[in-house]
Amino acid sequence: MPRPGLIVASSTTALVNRNLIIELAMRHKLPAVYAQREFVVAGGLMSYAADFNVQFRNAAGYVDRILKGAKPADLPVQAPTKYNLVINLKTANALGLAIPQLLIRADEVIE
Repeated sequence: MPRPGLIVASSTTALVNRNLIIELAMRHKLPAVYAQREFVVAGGLMSYAADFNVQFRNAAGYVDRILKGAKPADLPVQAPTKYNLVINLKTANALGLAIPQLLIRADEVIE
């Protein structure tokens, strides 16, 4: 039987209550994937999210183009092109999860 899990979407409410969400996930032994790295730093299992540094650089390019006269409505919408996988190894061990394949692909491992 598959193990239940939790996906926490990105929101201000979730970010403000991240410690409570992480505590409840751990108490109920739920592996959880979060939409922001801050959750993993605070003790959450893993996050998979767009690389905000790349997003900010792309936004700066848009600002430059607009200041040079481009109409915002004429600029294409751009989806993120780089995502980061961050894993908290201590939390994975506490949940009894073996995730060697993900560790190979992780952009950052917090121990």
